[in-house]
Amino acid sequence: MNIIQVIVLAIIEGLTEFLPVSSTGHMVITSSLMGISKDEFVKLFEIVIQLGAILAVVVLYFKRFFRSVDFYVKLVIGVIPAVILGLLLKKYIDKLLESPLVVAFAFVIGGFILLFVDDWFNKPQIDDEREIKHMTAFKIGIFQCLAMIPGVSRSAASIVGGMAQKLSRKAAAEFSFFLAVPTMFGATVKDLWDFHKANTLTAGQMHDDIKYLVIGSVIAFFVALLAIKSFITFLEKKGFKLFGYYRIVAGIVIIILYFTTTALHNG
Repeated sequence: MNIIQVIVLAIIEGLTEFLPVSSTGHMVITSSLMGISKDEFVKLFEIVIQLGAILAVVVLYFKRFFRSVDFYVKLVIGVIPAVILGLLLKKYIDKLLESPLVVAFAFVIGGFILLFVDDWFNKPQIDDEREIKHMTAFKIGIFQCLAMIPGVSRSAASIVGGMAQKLSRKAAAEFSFFLAVPTMFGATVKDLWDFHKANTLTAGQMHDDIKYLVIGSVIAFFVALLAIKSFITFLEKKGFKLFGYYRIVAGIVIIILYFTTTALHNG
């Protein structure tokens, strides 16, 4: 990776982390188009800068994180499914991260779901995080696990999971943001530890890697600050259909490119 590639991926991460379009999927495709090989550092980079974007939630919703102890209980309960499946399936998940075709099909399938989700769950009863029960948080956490398949979108999976539990679009989106904090923190710590144990890099290479991680995380953080509020406003007014159409078109384009060119075969 070079510094230009780092900046491009970080901007894409910041823009897409909170949209139901899959930030991981976009980074997988962008990495392939830029010819970035999927080595262990690239996989680590894509996880770490997601945490950078997620920390924007803590800044924008700072007061929510000090409202009650029960808030943290819900987050812990909600993240349990991801922790269990993440530990059990990590090797398989890492393998999926190398496949643009998996991303493409997940884009298309998820896109069709988003076309209809506003009609399926149009009678919300919960409009505030404080009304969410512990079992509801756990069920949303199960939905979030679908995002272990690159291209599904953690945001889309957990928001749809929240709406299925009768949360309003805004409440589901905000709880999805909150749930992302412990989820991505855990994933980042685990990947950093694994990378450290397997590290065979020289001091010079380590310096560049750390520099790229810091730059990427900072850029993703500031771009995400701008993206979050815009997404909430758009979601309340317009719903998910536009994102559904985007995912379907993007998925079809990726499939065509995959089978007609070599642009996405850099894995």
